[in-house]
Amino acid sequence: MSKGRLNKRFYESVTVDKIVEDDAIAWRVLLDGRQIRTPGKLLLTFPTKTLAQRVAGEWEAQDERINPSLMPLTRLFNVATEQTPSRREDLFAEARRYAATDLISYRAPNPRILKERQSAAWDVWQDWAAAQGITLNVTDALQAIDQPEGSLDAVEAFARQLDDVRLTLFVHLIAVYGSVVLSLAVLKGVLSAEAAFDISRVDADYQIELWGEDEQQADITNALRAETIALGGILEIL
Repeated sequence: MSKGRLNKRFYESVTVDKIVEDDAIAWRVLLDGRQIRTPGKLLLTFPTKTLAQRVAGEWEAQDERINPSLMPLTRLFNVATEQTPSRREDLFAEARRYAATDLISYRAPNPRILKERQSAAWDVWQDWAAAQGITLNVTDALQAIDQPEGSLDAVEAFARQLDDVRLTLFVHLIAVYGSVVLSLAVLKGVLSAEAAFDISRVDADYQIELWGEDEQQADITNALRAETIALGGILEIL
């Protein structure tokens, strides 16, 4: 997004305030005393003070203009508040579709070094997923393969028990990694968002070794990695 299209920073102070909603404590972020809202004007609240403080930090870090691309937590909660409640069925279906074409199910037929790297990075998570009731078939062919319906059902069942914030994060990470398995491991707390990102990059990193990477693409990758780490960090404080 070009600088000319970014909104000017319209506030001076950013604070965090405690509120009581239906006898439960929640937290909100205030800009010059006014509670932040989603693009659709819904009020944003947060379940913990630490989370509200991290969101406040994103708003405080904005310079003369507000750059939403540098505010991953705010964007996540905007979507979770405004869109996810009415789109849960769509997100369940999306998770199921991704599981049918999971990154770790598709291996390179050659060269040997890439096959070995994929196996070293992905086999352990394929086995872990199987222990969770999600057994995925693996192929080195170009054609798509079918996955067991029971495994797809297990992915959907997991997604259905998530609240709106975690469901939004789950599907977002699936898209970033290209893998339901890696996103599931992050949501279950057995793999960090950072480690999952690196594991998902086996193919891309190999191509970079062969052909190099231009500066613009490297910036995009680094920004996506940083964003993913920031989003994964909320799981510790939700």
